[in-house]
Order: sequence, then C-alpha cells, then structure tokens
Amino acid sequence: MIVDCAIYRDGRRREGPGDFSDALDEARAAGGFVWIGLHEPTGGEFDTVAEEFGLHPLAVEDALNAHQRPKLEVYDDSLFVVFKPVVYEPKSDAVSTGEVMVFLGDGFVVTVRHGEGAPLAAVRRRLEHEPHLLAKGPTAVLYAIADATVDHYLDVATELQNDLEELEAEVFSPASGGSRNTASRIYTFKRQVLEFRRATVPLAPPLSRLAGTASANGGVPFVNDKARPFFRDVSDHLTRVNESVEGLDRLVSDVLSAHLAQMSVRQNDDMRKISAWAAMAAVPTMIAGIYGMNFDHMPELHWVWSYPAVIALMAGLVGFLYRLFKRRGWL
Repeated sequence: MIVDCAIYRDGRRREGPGDFSDALDEARAAGGFVWIGLHEPTGGEFDTVAEEFGLHPLAVEDALNAHQRPKLEVYDDSLFVVFKPVVYEPKSDAVSTGEVMVFLGDGFVVTVRHGEGAPLAAVRRRLEHEPHLLAKGPTAVLYAIADATVDHYLDVATELQNDLEELEAEVFSPASGGSRNTASRIYTFKRQVLEFRRATVPLAPPLSRLAGTASANGGVPFVNDKARPFFRDVSDHLTRVNESVEGLDRLVSDVLSAHLAQMSVRQNDDMRKISAWAAMAAVPTMIAGIYGMNFDHMPELHWVWSYPAVIALMAGLVGFLYRLFKRRGWL
C-alpha cells in the first residue's frame, strides 16, 4: 500500500502528482526530491514503482520479501539499505522486529516498511518540522531513519536491562525460592536478547561504511559526504547498543547458570532428606524383619520384656539417627 508521496524542495513539502514518473521529473527539475512511502506493498504495486524509478530487480525482490538482514548494497542507479527497527512490548516483555527498506537515488527516496515496528510517519513529520535538515536531500532522509532506529535501540536496551534486573531479583531472592517457571522465563528472555542482537549487530558494517570508517575506499554513492559525521554519530550510538546487548547476553547466561546451580543444590538437599528418612525407616524394618523370621530357637522371643525392649531399641536407634542427620544438616 502506498502511504505517502510528496515532493520536497528547499526542505518544504509539496504534494506530488499521481504519476510517479511525473513526480520524479518535477522534483529533479525543481532541484528537490520525491519521497514515496509504502507499507507491505503487493508485487503489482511495487513493480510499478520499481519500473518508474529504475530499481534493481534483486533489491526489489528483497524489498518485497521480509526477513532480510540489515545491509547496504550499491547498484548502478540506486542505493539499497535495510534496517530492522525493534519494538518492546511492556505488557508481555517481548521484543518484536519490523523492517524498513530504503532506496536512495538521484532525486528520490523510496521507503518500504514491513511490520508495525517502524513508524516512518513520525520520521517524516520530524523532518518536515526541520526544513534546514530536509533541504540536504535524500541523504537527510536516510540519516533520519538510521538515527531514529538506533535511538529506539537504546530505549529497548534499557527496558531489557530492567527486565534482567527483575529476573536476577527473582533468582536470588530467598523468599521466591526459584519458582517453577523461572527457567522458562530466563530462556524466553535469552531469546528476546537474541532477536534484538540479530537486528543490531549486522547494522554495524553498513553504518561504518556510511560514516566513512569502513576499509572500502571512497564514499557511498548517492550519499552526501558532508553527512559522514552525522552517520558516525549514529554508528557510535550503535556501538554502545551492541556493547549493551553483548553484556545482556553474558549476564543472562550467568543468571541461567546460577539458577540451574541453585536447582541442583535444592535437588541435592531433597535427596539428602529422602536418604535420611529412608535410613531411619530401614532400622526398625531390619529389626522387625529379624524377629519376624520363623526360627524355632530364638530364646528372646519368650522373654517377658523382649517386646518392650525391641520397641525401645527401635526408638533409640531412630532417635540417634535423627539427631545425627539433624546435626549434619540433612534434615
């Protein structure tokens, strides 16, 4: 679905004509650019846009099919960049990802959005309120999308850090005792961190290239070289995010190990208690078994005090074992 189509000249919005080709010609003639936004377009819708703007077939195929990794690809007539915005759901403590594909070329920007995790309308409104930035051309749009995406990564990283602190409190709290679903929550959290990592880590090389810090010689086509410091700032923010994600991954692994160790200790305690009670039960059982044998010559069976003596012996041995196990912490 085509969400928006507008021409920008000197940072000011002008509604574009219905035909994409006319909009592009008008934008180039006026020294501006056209920005077309699409949300989960059909093949027919996007084929029309791709034909008018001369987009490469391989990039078009990637844009139509979601589940792409963040990347930057340079073609003859355009630049293709993929972002994976992340959304944190406070009610479910879940992380979900969307996708934003950006085509950048001479006098045009085409953005394709998949999922609900990339509200580009907010980015467009922000740029339209900053005409001095929008006047820089398509590069400004690419920068604004990258900046908004990475800034939101920082917010998500903070939320995940708070969730991890709650998990740590649950695992190490004496009152909680490690509930039965704690391990499941830890594994779920680890999957959320992994999903977050898949969005942030692959974005580092494209941003380094846009910032001019990659090993490749020369700048990136269709991107203003003067924007490098701005992309470098975004790249620095992403580095902080990736360091935070790596720290979260290590910490959640440590929390899981600690929880499993606690569970193992509790199981050992339970086994000691079971063994202690079994030992105490075995003593009277053994004595009763001995005197329950059908032998003719067992003189003590005919003693007057034999029955109370055996009962006292059983009670004494059980009491001795109870005190012994209690003193050693088995009970």
